[in-house]
Amino acid sequence: MSINLKNLISVLEAKWIGAEAAIFIDHISIDSRSLQNGSQTLFFALTGVNNDAHLYISELIDKGVQNFVVQYIPENCEGKANFMVVKNTLNALQHFAAYYRHLFDFPIIGLTGSNGKTIVKEWLNFLLSPDYNIIRSPKSYNSQVGVPLSVIAINEKHNLGIFEAGISTVNEMDKLEKIIKPTIGVLTNIGTAHDEGFLNLVQKIDEKLLLFKDCPVIIYQKNETVDSCMSQFAAEYMLHPRKLFSWSFRDQTADVFILKKEKRNDKTRIEYQYKNEIFDLEIPFQDSASIENAISCLLVLLHFEYDSATIQNRMQMLYPVEMRLEVKNGINNCSIIDDSYSSDFQSLKIALDFLESQKKNASKTVILSDIFQSGFSNEELYSKVAQLISDNKINRVIGIGSTISSFADKFSNCITFQNTAEFIAHFESLNFANETILIKGARSFQFEEIVTLLEEKTHETILEINLDSISHNLNFFKSKLANDVKIMVMVKAFGYGNGGLEIAKLLEHHKVDYLGVAFADEGISLKNGGIKLPIMVLNPESTSFPSIIQYQLEPEIYSVKGLNAFLKIAREKNLKDFPIHIKLDTGMHRLGFEENTLTELIETLKGNTTVKVQSVLSHLATSDDMNHYDFVISQIKLFEKLSSKLISELNINPIRHILNTSGISNFPEAQFNMVRLGIGLYGVSNDPAEQKYLENVGTLKSIISQVRTIPAGDSVGYGRRFMAEKPTKIATIPIGYADGISRLWGNEVGYVVIKNQKASIVGSVCMDMLMVNVTEIDCKEGDSVIIFGESPTVTEIANALKTIPYEILTSISQRVKRVFFR
Repeated sequence: MSINLKNLISVLEAKWIGAEAAIFIDHISIDSRSLQNGSQTLFFALTGVNNDAHLYISELIDKGVQNFVVQYIPENCEGKANFMVVKNTLNALQHFAAYYRHLFDFPIIGLTGSNGKTIVKEWLNFLLSPDYNIIRSPKSYNSQVGVPLSVIAINEKHNLGIFEAGISTVNEMDKLEKIIKPTIGVLTNIGTAHDEGFLNLVQKIDEKLLLFKDCPVIIYQKNETVDSCMSQFAAEYMLHPRKLFSWSFRDQTADVFILKKEKRNDKTRIEYQYKNEIFDLEIPFQDSASIENAISCLLVLLHFEYDSATIQNRMQMLYPVEMRLEVKNGINNCSIIDDSYSSDFQSLKIALDFLESQKKNASKTVILSDIFQSGFSNEELYSKVAQLISDNKINRVIGIGSTISSFADKFSNCITFQNTAEFIAHFESLNFANETILIKGARSFQFEEIVTLLEEKTHETILEINLDSISHNLNFFKSKLANDVKIMVMVKAFGYGNGGLEIAKLLEHHKVDYLGVAFADEGISLKNGGIKLPIMVLNPESTSFPSIIQYQLEPEIYSVKGLNAFLKIAREKNLKDFPIHIKLDTGMHRLGFEENTLTELIETLKGNTTVKVQSVLSHLATSDDMNHYDFVISQIKLFEKLSSKLISELNINPIRHILNTSGISNFPEAQFNMVRLGIGLYGVSNDPAEQKYLENVGTLKSIISQVRTIPAGDSVGYGRRFMAEKPTKIATIPIGYADGISRLWGNEVGYVVIKNQKASIVGSVCMDMLMVNVTEIDCKEGDSVIIFGESPTVTEIANALKTIPYEILTSISQRVKRVFFR
C-alpha cells in the first residue's frame, strides 16, 4: 500500500488540518498499543461506548505517528501532527476501505451466513491457492471494523480475494457490501446466531443477501425459506445479471443435487449430480456442518470449472480449521502462543500484536515457517517480515523452510532450518527457557510437533479460557459506566480460578485503571509477571507490609491498628505519599472503619505526608438481591456521608468506589469515581436477563480414559452407590474432587456432556476420577468430555449444590492446566 493523503481528503469528506497533504502512507491502524505504528501510519481514532482512541493520540505522536483521522483534535495536539477531521471515524475507515477496494479488479468471493463462514473461507483458500494468489480475511475479521481492515490488506500481486461478512442486526450489511463488492457470493448455513438482532428468520436472510446485490453469481443451499427470500431478492435487483447456483439434499431442481451421503471410516462419500452427470466425492469428515461447508466449497470449484479429478484430489485433503490463538504453559518457564496452522503476512501481524499483549516473559521468540500467498515477491515479503519482527522487538527468530532460510540475513539473531525434522533434531541445543514463544507455521510444516515438544506436560484435563469472551464481558460492563468512571477488575483467587497473570495482561492491554487482589503474594506474582497497572491488595496482613512497599502494591487499610502499623514501616523507609486505600464499613460488618472510629482515623492521617489516601471504598452486602434494596440504599447514603467527611476534614480528593458487579447493574446512580468488576468479567451474572448478554469464559474439559459395559447387578465406584439395573456402558473420566469437582455433584445429581449429549455421573466422585453412564452415547476412549462451560454452566452446578458460582470456579485445582485462546 502506498496512498497519497491528498487523495483521501475528498474520499473521507474530511477537513485537513496540518502541513502539506502530499504525504504517502503505507499502513492503517486503529490500535494505539500496536508496536507496528510508525511515521507512515494513518491512524483512525475510533470511538465507542467503551473507549475513545482520541485519548491516546498524544502518546502516539510521541512514538512518531504523524497522520490521524479524528472526530476532534485532542487538547494540546494541534500543530503537532496532521489531522483529517471527519464526522464519524468508523464511517471514514469504511469509506477508505471501499475506495481502496475499487483500485483493484479481480474476482472477490464474499461469504455470509450464520455459521461456517470462516471454515469455508479457509477451505477455499486451501483449495484454490495452487492456482491463485489469494488475499483473505485473517481469522474471523468479518465485522464493521474487521472487514475494512481485511480489504485494506490487498496488494497489486493478488488475483483472488475471499472475504467474510458478519452482521448482528439490520442496516449493517449495506456498508460491508460497498467495501467487499463480491463477484461471487456464497451463503453458508443460516442458523440461530444473532437471532436477537432481527425480527424473524426472513428479515435475517434478507439482510444477509444484501451483500450480493451487485454480485453476478450466488451460491446457496435451496430450502423453502431461503428460496422465497432469494426469489424476491432476485426480482428486486433484476437489473443486475446474475446466476443463482444452488445445491440441495432434497430438491432435485437444484443445480447440484446430492444423491447420497455414506459415512465410513471417519470419512463421508458423497454422490452428486451436476449437469446431468453423476460424480463421486470423498471428504475426511462425518459431521453435518462440515459436510454442508464442503459442499459450498464444491460449488465454488464447479463455478471455476475445475474437473472432477482435481476436485476429488483436493477436497479429500481438507482439514479441521483452528480459528484461535492459544496461550499455553511451556517447558522451563516458557509461555507458548500456538498459531501453528497458518502462515500468511496479515495473520502474522495479528499474532505479533497478540504476543505483545500476552507475553509473560520479557524475552520474545518467534518460530516462523515459510510464508505463502503474501502477494509480494520473496525479496519484498521477507524485507517486510524482518521489519515487522524488528518493530515488535523480537529477541530471537527461528525460521523453518527453504525460502525463509535463504533470507536469514535480513533478520538479527536468526537461526534457520530447512524443515521441521531438522529443527526437532537440534531442539535440545536451542535452550528454550524464560521466554514467550510465538509458533506460527503453515499447515504443511506440521508445527504441532513443535508445540508438543515445547508444551508443559500435564494430565489431559484442561480449563480453556476464552480471552475474547473476557474482552466482551469487560466491554459489556464498561458500557454501563459514565465516561469519567474508572474501573477496577478483581483478579484475586487466581483470577476466580481462571488464571491471574494471563487475564491481568489482557486487562492491562484494555487499559483498565486498577487490578484488585486479596493478598500481597497474588499482587507480587502479577508484578513479577510484568504487570505495570496499579494493584490494590484488599486483605493485607501486617506481616506483608514490607513486601507491599517493595513491590509498589497499594494496601487497603481497614483499622487504626493496621494504619499505625503501616505508617510505622512507611516512616522507617522515608516514604512520601505512598498510596493507601481506606475501607469504610457501611453495613457489611466484615472489615472497615465504622462511623465511631472515623474521628481517630482522621486525627491519625491529618498532616501526614508519608501516605496518600488514593481511594475510599466500601462493600455492598446485598447488591444482587433487590429484596434488600432499602438496605443497599442505606449503605450508599452512609458511604456518601462518611467519605465526604473524610474528604472535607483531610482536604483530599480520593477516588471513591462501592459498587461490585451486581451493583454496577442494579445501582448505576452510585458509580462515584470507580467501580469494581468481579465475577461478571468471567461471564456470570445473578440476573438471568443480564446473563444472556454475557459470554461463557471457562470450559472445563477432559477425555474418556476407558469405556466398559457392566452387567445388571454390578456396581460402580466407592461404597457401591450405583447399582446397574440393566447392562450399562460406563465411561471413566480422569478428573475428581482433587481437581475441584464436588462429591455432591456425583451419584446422578450431576452430568457431563459427551458428543453433545448428557452423561449422568454415577457413583461417588473419586479423588482423581469420576464415572458416567454412556449407554445411549456412541463414544470411545479419547473422546472429549465437557465438565462445565456452555452446558452445564457453573451457575447450574452451583444451584444444584446450593452454593454460588464463585465456589465452583475457584475450586478448580491449579493442577488443571489452563489454556488461553483467542
